[in-house]
Amino acid sequence: MSAGALITLLVLAGALITLASTRLAADLVLMGSLVVLLLAGVVSPTDALAGFSNPGVVTIAALYVVVAGLRDTGATQLMAGAVLRRPRSTRHAQAQLMLPTTVMSAFLNNTPVIAALIPVVSDWCRKYRLPVSQLMMPLSFAAILGGTCTLIGTSTNLVINGLLVQQGIGGLGMFDLAWVGLPVAIAGIALILLTSRWLLPAREAALTELDNPREYSVEMLVAADGPLPGQTIEGAGLRQLPGMYLAEIERDGHILPAVSPREPLQADDRLVFVGIVDSVVDLQRIRGLLPATEQIFKLDTPRRARVLIEAVVSHSCPMLGRTIRAGGFRSQYNAVVLAVARDGERINRKIGDIVLQPGDTLLLEARPSFVTQQRHSRDFFLVSQIEDSQPPQHNKAYAALGVVGLLVTSVAVGVIDILQAALASAAVMLLLGCCTAASARKTLDWSLLVAIGAAIGLGAAVQQTGLASTLASYMVGLAGSTPTAALTALFFATVLISAVVTNNAAAVIMFPIAASLAQTFDAAAMPFAVVVIFGASASFLTPIGYQTNLMVYGPGGYRFTDFMRLGLPLTLLVGLLVVWLVPWVWPLGH
Repeated sequence: MSAGALITLLVLAGALITLASTRLAADLVLMGSLVVLLLAGVVSPTDALAGFSNPGVVTIAALYVVVAGLRDTGATQLMAGAVLRRPRSTRHAQAQLMLPTTVMSAFLNNTPVIAALIPVVSDWCRKYRLPVSQLMMPLSFAAILGGTCTLIGTSTNLVINGLLVQQGIGGLGMFDLAWVGLPVAIAGIALILLTSRWLLPAREAALTELDNPREYSVEMLVAADGPLPGQTIEGAGLRQLPGMYLAEIERDGHILPAVSPREPLQADDRLVFVGIVDSVVDLQRIRGLLPATEQIFKLDTPRRARVLIEAVVSHSCPMLGRTIRAGGFRSQYNAVVLAVARDGERINRKIGDIVLQPGDTLLLEARPSFVTQQRHSRDFFLVSQIEDSQPPQHNKAYAALGVVGLLVTSVAVGVIDILQAALASAAVMLLLGCCTAASARKTLDWSLLVAIGAAIGLGAAVQQTGLASTLASYMVGLAGSTPTAALTALFFATVLISAVVTNNAAAVIMFPIAASLAQTFDAAAMPFAVVVIFGASASFLTPIGYQTNLMVYGPGGYRFTDFMRLGLPLTLLVGLLVVWLVPWVWPLGH
């Protein structure tokens, strides 16, 4: 082992131990490790920084812009409504999520699939109070399992197939891998469903009920041209909103208190909700609901440019003792009052008829500049903008879904590659106004992009110093004297290498070793090559082993060791099934 390989091994081991034993961010640890290798001269600046211009990293960045378009138009809610129903339990929720994800990933690139589903799953978890950590990792693992069922499921399959053709061995058919991949996917999903309750942490999506105990009464109007008229309250998803409840309905001048969940909604119903501010934000995103006050249509700012703002009325506010309507709040502040919170009590008046008092907390819809203009004003004690509170542009939801559909279809049929499709889709989202440039920039997960770029740089060091080949040859050398033992060692050696370099790099490194093993045992090369395909894709042990693992790492609230707890038994199960099934599908004899 060369000096460079030894240094790389020590740095890599230190990085993995640090990630496993501390709560330091993955991007900080990986970038620090890369800097150490760069300063030690193990890797050149060009190779160290190549990960940040890697097509995969740029693709993920572009897909975040696409996700911003889906989120800002409310298209994620349409997707959730079409695929994800109200779950009976966490296990039922996992099954609902993993089965369609597995099927989609068998034919589509799993990176855009996961990018599109992450915000959908986050909203779903908030709505039904599901532990988000019990769903994000199964989402990624289902995509990985689905990718092994067809030739086009992952780029790794195509890389190995190209090497097989180049060597004159013959290629794989579209569904040849399904003979192994389908049983492996079914068994893997079953293992996750049966064991994740104990092997995954139960961390719920955070609500601010403790941090922000203020409850608002807010009125929403059922739009006559929306999808809600005719639906029951439960069917419309308005029964169990997190941190909020439907207090009453005003219909044709009559009040309907204690409303049954089976009550059908009618056009122009005024729904009175009581809940915390985060839930009011969620309420604004429901397609077919509008704030009941007509004042929102009188502001000179388009709704897409507005945000929700909380402001506490001071003792010197000129509006004190006057109703919101009589005081001309909208004209004076260019903002609309959506709700008022007062010492935890419910104010049984329409918004315009509420007489303001000192200490009232107003929920406003206004331009973001309202915060800077009024932050030091004597009219308000405290002014703060609520994050991610822009009203969605529901009229562009289907346009956003169309962009994603074109993205997925163009890549699936091979018209253009995933990088070109992602960049083009991001540009179209911006041009159509599905999201703004500011929203797109805010959506980008820079820590994730830095972590992936640094991981690619570390992988380059592992590969160029010969460390990967040395470790692989050593592990395969322990295989013993039978083909089955060789296949077993080959699988787990590939898994180990793919945990520290990209799965494509692991496949390229392990392919010549697999071919050499086949010659040693005078066996066919195809079963050994297929084992490499599954070993390279079985990236369940660490979050840095696969792009989709890193993508769910932050939204799921995971720690580094969480992946090992579920990933280790899943890897062992996949390994046993692959080593048993591959020789049955592709006999070892010539």
